[in-house]
Amino acid sequence: MSLKSQLSDIFHERTNYDFVGPKKRWFAISGIAILIGLAALGIRGLNLGIDFKGGTAWEVKTHGQRPTSDGARDVAKSAGLSDPSISLLGRPPDTIRVESRRATIEEQEKVRAALADYAKAPVSEVSINDVGPTWGEQVSEKAIRALVFFFIAIAAYLSLRFEPKMALAAIVAVIHDILITVGAYAVTGFTVTPATVIAFLTILGFSLYDTVVVFDKVDENVAGIGATGRETYSGVVNRSMNEVLMRSLNTTITAVLPVMSLLIVGAYFLAAVTLKDFALALFIGLATGAYSSIFVATPFLAVLKEREPRYTAIRQKLAGRAAAVAAPAYAGATAGGGSSGGGGRAVEPSEADGETRPARVAPRPVPTRRPGGAAPRPRQKRRRR
Repeated sequence: MSLKSQLSDIFHERTNYDFVGPKKRWFAISGIAILIGLAALGIRGLNLGIDFKGGTAWEVKTHGQRPTSDGARDVAKSAGLSDPSISLLGRPPDTIRVESRRATIEEQEKVRAALADYAKAPVSEVSINDVGPTWGEQVSEKAIRALVFFFIAIAAYLSLRFEPKMALAAIVAVIHDILITVGAYAVTGFTVTPATVIAFLTILGFSLYDTVVVFDKVDENVAGIGATGRETYSGVVNRSMNEVLMRSLNTTITAVLPVMSLLIVGAYFLAAVTLKDFALALFIGLATGAYSSIFVATPFLAVLKEREPRYTAIRQKLAGRAAAVAAPAYAGATAGGGSSGGGGRAVEPSEADGETRPARVAPRPVPTRRPGGAAPRPRQKRRRR
């Protein structure tokens, strides 16, 4: 099938993909990504901004010259900073951001004057952000507290709206998104700021929304599974996922496009650091949430529900029915290859459709005597092939 046909089927909701069958493959992909992220987290850790670990940041826009990282670092070191972190913002880069350990008032003013001289800007245009470690600890505690309340709200709502197993599958998908996003920040070394935390909590809500859309369709289609008995729970999940696939993709695409505009325009043209941190976390989380709702939450729900006695009995009933239909064909095929001397019927060896028909045997001619003569030799009929 061509790519054009596949895209047309997705757009018109005519797909018939098997999302539950290769569940081990999806779980393996997610597991490998999570392990890589956890390894990077244990080795490198997160690159926490000064809002979490404390410190002082200076920022100034240059006038008349393009700054360089080495030049800004030399200026900061000459002003007394031992190990400054330099960031060049804007496209083309025209803004210098220097971060360091928490500096005293005298050190702040000294660095401020040196950066103003390097940027050919007034001293008043050099902004200073001084943050103590206590504020960062408060932000971390509030973020963890909000995350716990979020999980409690998920479990309560989905258990009441659907059932506890759907709530468990949704929570597993959300934890998957958290680990993937944290691992991405650990691998890439992106700075974690309060804007990152805000975006982080936002994407959890989006991931939950996408999962609830799928679960609502599953809950609608599973209502008649016991009455008909013609489909397993995994089959219902697959059918439901194909029915809402286009809706899920539309939701993701319409959410990712504005975030990409924020990331490109805000970070690279407006030199807005906070906007970049917010949009970057949103972009990673939206992509991860779309993946988890399709390839993690839905297959995991099918695994949980297939273990229930009701759906296990339906699956066994369908398997037995399929075996009963296949048994006569298999028996005919084996009979055709065996001997016919044990009372069985001979089967024409040319038959390949699994059906058994008795071989056509020519009738024996009855000899007749002519008057006054010997019995004529019987004429043998040719066996029709």
